[in-house]
Amino acid sequence: MSKYQKTLDYLYSRLPMFQRVGGSAYKEGLDNSLSLCSHLGNPQDKYKIIHVGGTNGKGSVSNLLAAVLQAQGYKVGLYTSPHLIDFRERIRINGDMVPEGFVVKFIDDIKDYSETISPSFFELTMAMAFEYFAQEKVDIAIIEVGLGGRLDSTNIVKPILSVITNISKDHVQFLGDTLTKIAGEKAGIIKPDVPVVVGETNDETRQVFIEKAKEMNAPLYFADQENLIKKATHMAGGRWLFDTTDYGLIDGELSGLCQDQNAATVFAALRELQTTGINITSSAVQKGFGQVCEITGLRGRWEKIQENPLVICDTGHNEAGIAQIVQQINEIKYNKLRMVIGMVNDKDVSKVLSLLPKNATYYFTRASIPRSLDELAMQQAGFAAGLNGNSYHSVMEAYDCALEDSSNDDFIFVGGSTFVVADLLVGLQTDKK
Repeated sequence: MSKYQKTLDYLYSRLPMFQRVGGSAYKEGLDNSLSLCSHLGNPQDKYKIIHVGGTNGKGSVSNLLAAVLQAQGYKVGLYTSPHLIDFRERIRINGDMVPEGFVVKFIDDIKDYSETISPSFFELTMAMAFEYFAQEKVDIAIIEVGLGGRLDSTNIVKPILSVITNISKDHVQFLGDTLTKIAGEKAGIIKPDVPVVVGETNDETRQVFIEKAKEMNAPLYFADQENLIKKATHMAGGRWLFDTTDYGLIDGELSGLCQDQNAATVFAALRELQTTGINITSSAVQKGFGQVCEITGLRGRWEKIQENPLVICDTGHNEAGIAQIVQQINEIKYNKLRMVIGMVNDKDVSKVLSLLPKNATYYFTRASIPRSLDELAMQQAGFAAGLNGNSYHSVMEAYDCALEDSSNDDFIFVGGSTFVVADLLVGLQTDKK
């Protein structure tokens, strides 16, 4: 076993990882983050930071901002979670993943200290990102919030801009069971005198942000009221064309129906960044939006796996995310719809399943993490929601059966959980070897 693999085994086995085990890994409070970063000399204070929170769209917005800034010529760090195929996807500079050697050395150097405070997987990974970005002297880093905001381990940063994409119900056991409570947690990333862009609001959440921004003396911008997109057209093949106030016509590579809202959030953030002295040209915006997946390595957002039959995967996993996926499925022409679906055991499974189309054949499955809902339990929940199909013990078994059952004009959707998509992409990569 390589040193790198041993290091990953240490990270996964010794440190609680929320993505794998759920609530037992969730640590409230910033003490461990502050302690780790203080031990490292506070690397997060050595470059400019954009802090991105919210319920849905954090990953797309973070990657779009990174792609535009990179296209502009800045050296850009990007910290996101979770990863799909390779742990190192979480920590990138200009699209390149952190080297295995850095991961090994960082853990070797900090292991003795970290074991005195028992950080979570996320806390230690975040400190690794901050240190890597400092050593490599990035100009700016995009830091995606892990869970919530107020008590998320990333909330020790002092950003030049905070971005909150939107608010919908997710992780209610930690963040609260109303949109107002969840908004209060997400608004916790608003810092004194630091401008904040909020992507989408509603009557339940808007006042939460207004009050928090006022308390923090933070300039507040609602992207959905800025009218920075004059017209958004969803093109054949899935790309977007945005007629924008600031940058003219912008072609967007990301094809999900949610991407018009994400784009509006990014355009509002870019406008605000320019007031802080960051130069952004129309050509950089065009390149960043048009080539975001190539520039940053983003995957799993309404990603086309193949044609004939058409296979799409998407990491959307809560009520709001699934509702938009279903809307997009309804725009596709197909003979038969086949849904490879799995979820984690701490979601409101029945609510999500009730949104899914009844006219499909289901392949109920589970991802290869302890948090996954058992495939038989998924099937039973599916039956209760009026969805019919068989259960499969692995994502690739379910996917292979869906492919085998399909004719060329069928449509296969794979999703329900980030980890189902991750298992699919890992399985497809393994098949190619």
